[in-house]
Amino acid sequence: MTDAPQTDEPTRLISDRPRLVLLSFLMLFVELAVIRWSGANVVYLAYFSNLVLLGSFLGVGLGFLWAGRGGRPLFPYAPVVLALFVAFIRLAPIDIDVEGSDLIFFNEPTITGPPREVVLPVIFVTVATLLMFITDGVARTFKTFPPLEAYKLDLIGSVLGILGVTALSFLGLPPVAWGTVAGAVLVLVSLPKVRLVTVAAVAVVIALLGIESLEERTWWSPYYKVEQEDAPYGGYMAKVNEVPHQSTLPVADNPLYGSNYAQAAGTQPRRVLIIGAGGGNDVAAALQNGAEHVDAVEIDRKIYELGKEDHPDRPYDDERVEVHIDDGRAFLERTDETWDRILLALPDSLTLVTGQASVRLESYLFTREAIESAKDHLTEGGVFSMYNYYREGWLVDRYAGTLEEVFGRPPCIERLSPGDEDDPSHLAVLTVSEDPEAIPCDGPRQALWERPADTPAPSTDDHPFPYLRTRSMPGFYLVTIGLILLFSAVAIRGVGGPVRPMLRYTDLFCMGAAFLLLETKSVVQFALLFGTTWFVNALVFLGVMLSVLAAVLLSQKVSFRRPQRLYVLLLAGLALAWAVPPSALLELPFLPRFLAAVTLAFLPIFTANLVFAQRFKSTSASATAFGANLLGSMFGGILEYMSLLVGYRTLLIVVGVLYGIAFLTGRRQLGVPVPAAVEAPSAAGAPSPVAAGD
Repeated sequence: MTDAPQTDEPTRLISDRPRLVLLSFLMLFVELAVIRWSGANVVYLAYFSNLVLLGSFLGVGLGFLWAGRGGRPLFPYAPVVLALFVAFIRLAPIDIDVEGSDLIFFNEPTITGPPREVVLPVIFVTVATLLMFITDGVARTFKTFPPLEAYKLDLIGSVLGILGVTALSFLGLPPVAWGTVAGAVLVLVSLPKVRLVTVAAVAVVIALLGIESLEERTWWSPYYKVEQEDAPYGGYMAKVNEVPHQSTLPVADNPLYGSNYAQAAGTQPRRVLIIGAGGGNDVAAALQNGAEHVDAVEIDRKIYELGKEDHPDRPYDDERVEVHIDDGRAFLERTDETWDRILLALPDSLTLVTGQASVRLESYLFTREAIESAKDHLTEGGVFSMYNYYREGWLVDRYAGTLEEVFGRPPCIERLSPGDEDDPSHLAVLTVSEDPEAIPCDGPRQALWERPADTPAPSTDDHPFPYLRTRSMPGFYLVTIGLILLFSAVAIRGVGGPVRPMLRYTDLFCMGAAFLLLETKSVVQFALLFGTTWFVNALVFLGVMLSVLAAVLLSQKVSFRRPQRLYVLLLAGLALAWAVPPSALLELPFLPRFLAAVTLAFLPIFTANLVFAQRFKSTSASATAFGANLLGSMFGGILEYMSLLVGYRTLLIVVGVLYGIAFLTGRRQLGVPVPAAVEAPSAAGAPSPVAAGD
């Protein structure tokens, strides 16, 4: 099977080589921008950004399959589809209902929307359509080059796409900047003959995003769309991604700050650590209660800046306060300091770490290992506290049980809301210390926690899902994934034609699925080891791309006589990654931890791409083969949900199985002898024409 002949296209101002780099840049840039921007406009979509990523992978795969068949060019209409997509997300009143008792989303109870099983597949389809039209342009240029040369240029464009998104995030630029970059590339690759419809569509995109970007008291941090409103009780309220997130008010007007976490018995705290410092409420409370030094950790710089400028008590102006813009868990792991009080203050992020994992920004703060780390940073008799609107009683019990396991005694619970049908918020403060005299627990709403029989087990660094009651797959995930798989099967058949010829690339499909899982495992491991910050995530993605590029450059110069041996090296790398748990790395100083993490993560990634490159370089249907690989990545994204059941470490076993299937189904292409008994004959008993056509 070979790709269909290239259709005649008008002469381009930009030659094919830089054109492919630009188009690949556009593809990845739009993909990452869509994940971030759509989550800011569709309420609670940020909780499901991995489904947006799945739609992107499907669209990219379909674009390669369509171009591989020689279908009518779609890319000239990509600006129109982009404009329609922006208008749909920006103007359509779409909210996602995230009510539920076994998986907590920290939603505003008054917000509802259409069934999740409807909304998520619709967004999945719209994203897939957009990326399919953009990728059609990539694929048509891609197949004019030898496979590895095309892949190399595609990777260069992808690296530039990551750098572009990272730069815009660092500068805090609003969506109109993202739309301007995408629009400029769409026009540039169309020169010298730019259609009027292209210019008009780009203008619509920039206009719609410009209106949003000019909204008053609205900023775009690397994590959220942040909006500020005046609060009737003084101070202000901050919304993120259209959801109320934090409120600031004077300490004197807030009864919460007279609670146990702020005023434990006897002595005043000298040194206090606040994780999730936000606008500064808890910092102000600590200062009022006599703290001599406060370390305030906040992951989002814009949230901190609003507090510094507008908090009524102006706590961040106090010379006793030291601010750290960082991930709370990473800060704990890097420091040798100790504190009299450590507080986890409302750290619910309302978003995921990345578009391809189910871990939220704050998930690693609530694992058993995180509480153990916090305990190690307390002075003798020090006090640990945490509070939030926990939404469900079982979550209070999970955290209380975790504290009991780590500190060896039950925490004191101060319940500030009843947690009943009239008020389901479960506002509660949990306080614990190794010193029983440090916490009297004798207030009117205070009591020592008593363990119920059905207390959920603590979350762990390997299974960092504190808001999931049991190791299970929520039913709405199963329904949504089923609908997505059904649509994907129909779309692949409709766009790619008969499925039988694509079976030729089963090994590439499996490699795509395995690589996505391997990449996800690396992302969440680096998030644990170095923080869930946007910058760490960007560096990991950049490192992955550079590792892949290095493997391609090596494969262009070297052909392995026995490429099957690469599978042995790959499996050895996976076994090593399995044998060394992240907990072992957390105990190392920063530099050895970094070197070990890079080795464990990128050795399998580099080797896996040597395997892929050796296989891919010999194909004569590069667009179709690459499309199959990308569709495999989408399937790998679905398999990532297995982590809810088995944790992330076990995904390495799934990766090993997938690469094993890839080896078995791709032995002929690697030059490995295939026993006659297992060769698949065609219907007439002769070798399949599909196999012969590549």
